[in-house]
Amino acid sequence: MNEKWRRFIAVPAIAAVSYALVQSPFVEQYITEIKDRPMEAASQKDPLFAEINSKAKEYEQAPTDARIDPVWKTIPGHNGLKVDIEASYKKMKPDGLFDEKKLIYKQVSPKVHIKDLKPAPIYKANPEKPAVSFLINVAWGNEYLQEMLETLKKHEVKATFFLEGRWAKNNPVLAEMIAEGGHEIGNHSYSHPLMENISAGKTREEIIKTNEAIEAVTGVKCKWFAPPSGSFRDETVDIAHSLNLGTILWSVDTIDWQKPTPEVLTKRVLDKVHPGAFVLMHPTESTSRSLEILITNIKKKNLHIVTVSEAVSEERIMH
Repeated sequence: MNEKWRRFIAVPAIAAVSYALVQSPFVEQYITEIKDRPMEAASQKDPLFAEINSKAKEYEQAPTDARIDPVWKTIPGHNGLKVDIEASYKKMKPDGLFDEKKLIYKQVSPKVHIKDLKPAPIYKANPEKPAVSFLINVAWGNEYLQEMLETLKKHEVKATFFLEGRWAKNNPVLAEMIAEGGHEIGNHSYSHPLMENISAGKTREEIIKTNEAIEAVTGVKCKWFAPPSGSFRDETVDIAHSLNLGTILWSVDTIDWQKPTPEVLTKRVLDKVHPGAFVLMHPTESTSRSLEILITNIKKKNLHIVTVSEAVSEERIMH
């Protein structure tokens, strides 16, 4: 091949290789890093950057691993906080002054998660999380349900409704109304038996039939199981786990089935409510009349009312 043809072939080939290299995401990332390096070097010489770097540890919080408590069983993990020094510096740089309100944080995941633990009930969220969940078990009480839904909507609160499968099948309009309100829906067995007294086979049947009934009516796949009357044994929890459901109980009880006055019910709850609380209730007249007072007073305690899934999430609630 003569020299002319070699040059004719080589030039396009070199151009193609050069274009491919320039378009490579690795090259683009490298170029970006090179551009940022002078700024990073300059920022690290800035006394403000040094101040943020030296104070960062004061504001950081270590993550909390999920664990099994001897009394409260499963305690979910909780993310820690780490100061993003570069982002915080950029936010404070225009004023040139350290301002803790302008610190930017990254959440740090714990090392042990719920999925790493043996199956056990969850009675409450992590006590470091300023969250409260309303567990509303529904097997009756249709006459009060709509009013409760209206109150929740008015205050922009999402609850977790645990539906009996038989009830969902017989009351599809109300079940759909709960789902359309953006509330979380869980499994409350099919026929409301005492789960600790029934066989493993019957336990599976109760849970599966309820999952199917709820999904048929609302399209929702349940993630949580609340055993009726809090009745269970270890096998119940294991069976629910095998069906991809966590078992949920409560740490604060309205005892609304005893028909207390709204004053008695609200005092009972507000005296015991705590960060991470799961508050058990039903669609009763007592709860319906108390719900607005509970919501406003719980919020005054700087507690956020969220679903069970949000409560047990490791994600921190950032103000």
